[in-house]
Amino acid sequence: MKKITFFAVVIAAMAFTACGGNKSAQPAEETDSIKVFEQEQVEAKIKMELDSLAAEVGRLKNLPIVQSGENGVQLTAEEKKVKPDYLLTPSVSEDATTLAEKYRILSALSVDKSIAKLYEMPTEDYEAAITKLAADINDPSFKVLDDTSTIYETGQKLYDAMNENGRINYFWQIVASSLVEEIYVISQNTDKFITAFDDDSAANVTFRIVLLSDAVSRLANYDPEFEPVANAVEALSPLNAISVDQLKAQLEEAKEKISEARAELLK
Repeated sequence: MKKITFFAVVIAAMAFTACGGNKSAQPAEETDSIKVFEQEQVEAKIKMELDSLAAEVGRLKNLPIVQSGENGVQLTAEEKKVKPDYLLTPSVSEDATTLAEKYRILSALSVDKSIAKLYEMPTEDYEAAITKLAADINDPSFKVLDDTSTIYETGQKLYDAMNENGRINYFWQIVASSLVEEIYVISQNTDKFITAFDDDSAANVTFRIVLLSDAVSRLANYDPEFEPVANAVEALSPLNAISVDQLKAQLEEAKEKISEARAELLK
């Protein structure tokens, strides 16, 4: 079955609501005109809100664990010898069946590939899994990306392309999966990864969660595939840091909830 876009779902929901409402003896043409106007107003309002949230996301810098160079995490030769055992295996891509699951796992694997590269681990299997998922998804929006394995670098260009191609709801699946996976990775080695943060980037984490929560709350009412995303974002709600020290303490306290959030997105 062809995937119904988010805004088509909004229109259908509004049409259903309008049909079940006031049944006064208005002329059919006038009633239809009112329905169309109401649908257009709701669609425009939600679109404007999502556009605003996406613009805010696009202005934020990536979290330090996926930044390269001096702004990213710096590992010593000794630290690189202790390989992380908490990354997703590339074979998890084979478990994705729905389109939403494929977007989420593609996003999470792209984050884990960057961590594997940080530890100088082989990344060929990640690249193969990411390439296959991207081919399965077949989203023309990906043409604006230089490399699909950096899809966690969500920005205005990708949002605009996905909006144009009727994939706007999947943009938020990507954002959610990237953020949850990044926070999960940080929570697994907080003492090391937190050293790349300053107070501004620590507060950035909280702001990303707030933006994502706002977007998901709008989308979840119309798209059942957002239930795992909504549950994952809710699990991240204990994180509300405005400093590095606060973020470190909150990550340690919420470690179990963060693991639960990650599990939700792998469903």
